[in-house]
Amino acid sequence: MTLRDLTAAAAAAAAGAGQVPPETTQQAVGYPALFVLVALGALVPVIPTGALVSSAAVVAFHHQSPYGVLLVFAVSALAAFTGDLALYWLGQRGVRSRNGSRWLAALRGRATPERLEQAQTRLDEHGVTVLVLSRLVPAGRIPVMLACLLAELPLRRFARGDGPACLAWAATYGLIGIVGGSLFSEPWKGVAAAVGLALLISAGPAAWRRLRRSP
Repeated sequence: MTLRDLTAAAAAAAAGAGQVPPETTQQAVGYPALFVLVALGALVPVIPTGALVSSAAVVAFHHQSPYGVLLVFAVSALAAFTGDLALYWLGQRGVRSRNGSRWLAALRGRATPERLEQAQTRLDEHGVTVLVLSRLVPAGRIPVMLACLLAELPLRRFARGDGPACLAWAATYGLIGIVGGSLFSEPWKGVAAAVGLALLISAGPAAWRRLRRSP
C-alpha cells in the first residue's frame, strides 16, 4: 500500500464521506486499529504513524469529546512504546548472537555512520533522556536506538527513557491533529490538513538535506 493509499484510507475512514462515524464504531474499530498500525510502524517504518495519530486526533476532536482525544493520546503512546520495546528486544538478540540478526542488520542499514556517531555522543553525554528528542526529530529514533544497543543498555533502562519519549511523540502529533481539526468544520478537511502537516514535519528535513547535497 502506498503512502497515498494510506492517506486516502485514513481520510475515508475518518470522514465517512464528510460525516464523522459514530463514537461506538470509532472505539470498536478505530482505537484497536490505531494501536496495531502504530506498533507495526515502530517495527517497520513504512507506515506514517505520525499522520495516523494526527488523523485519529482530528476525528476525536470533531466528536467534541475530550475523552476521545485522551484515548488517542494514550493508545498511540502505548502502541509506540510497545513497538519500540519489541524492536529493541529483537535488536538485543542480534547483539548477543554471534551471527547477528536481520533486525540488527536492518537497524544498521537505516542509520548512517555519521548519525550513529552523533547518537553515541549524545547518549554518552545525556544518557537515556536523549530518547525523548530522538522520537521528535525526524529519522532520529533509529540511530539513537542502535547506539543504545551497541552500548548494551538493558531493556529496562531503555524503557525508562523510551516511555517519556513516546508520550511526548504522541502528544506532539495529537496536537497537530487538534490544530488541523480546529481549522476546518468538515472532518475530512481537518484530516487532510493534519496528515499533510505531519508528513511535512516527518519527511521535510530529510528531503531538505538531500536537496542541499545534490549538485
